[in-house]
Amino acid sequence: MDITTSHNETVSRRLLSQRVLASGRLAAERRDGRTRLATLYQEGAAKIRMPRPEGDWLEAVLINTAGGMTGGDRMAWQVDIGEGAAAVVTTQACEKVYRAAHGHAELSARLSIAAGGRLAWLPQETIVYDSGAFVRHLDVEMADTASALVAETTLFGRQAMGERVVQGRFRDRWRVRVASRLFHAEDFSIQGDIAAHLARASVTGGAVAISTVLMVCQDAQDWLDPVRAVIGEKGGASAWTVGGSGKLLARLFDEDGYCLRKRLVPLLALLNGRAGLPKTWSL
Repeated sequence: MDITTSHNETVSRRLLSQRVLASGRLAAERRDGRTRLATLYQEGAAKIRMPRPEGDWLEAVLINTAGGMTGGDRMAWQVDIGEGAAAVVTTQACEKVYRAAHGHAELSARLSIAAGGRLAWLPQETIVYDSGAFVRHLDVEMADTASALVAETTLFGRQAMGERVVQGRFRDRWRVRVASRLFHAEDFSIQGDIAAHLARASVTGGAVAISTVLMVCQDAQDWLDPVRAVIGEKGGASAWTVGGSGKLLARLFDEDGYCLRKRLVPLLALLNGRAGLPKTWSL
């Protein structure tokens, strides 16, 4: 019997079984004239911390204590905002997607907002490294009088660190429903030679930092001109009225995360009004 081969097979089996399976749930409600925490649940590497609120908005910081994700990892978040409640949810740091030897990493977020509720879902960037495989699902259920600000930003490597993503898989799936009706849907998928795909003029023209920002509220169209002024030439924005609700969709791209942030940060601060940006975005 080859002892070395047997040992390597045992180590490989252990590595395959030691995957992150984590979930966290947060529920907020309006009570005694303020938004208050109603439910807090965390399991595995999923942790939630609640900084002291400075206003009516409840702030929650999501943490992946595993330090990143790779093939086979599963992370699930759920946020429920009660009637008239308001919350800002962000992450402690950027989520990192490392090289996947087997399968893919998967992150799902289920958000619900009751009548008159407000939610800003503002995680920091997801960094995808070479040969990373990642699937993200975002599902939002809203009442017709609720409002939401949702942003997801992805960096395919970090230019300042000399990182280049040549191969990998990435899929981003969004489904937003207002009053149980499908309001917004999109699927972005890129795999194989990611660098070559991004280099196409019809994709990003070589930019490796991309962000999608969605705002759903009654007056979304009123924000279109200010949003376009912040975005500039590297991106675009449009607004619609759908079934009585307003929708503003903005996309930004840039050569690296630093340059993208110079426009993304003021954009999110603008759209989130008095709640502003969570402090973790400036640490």
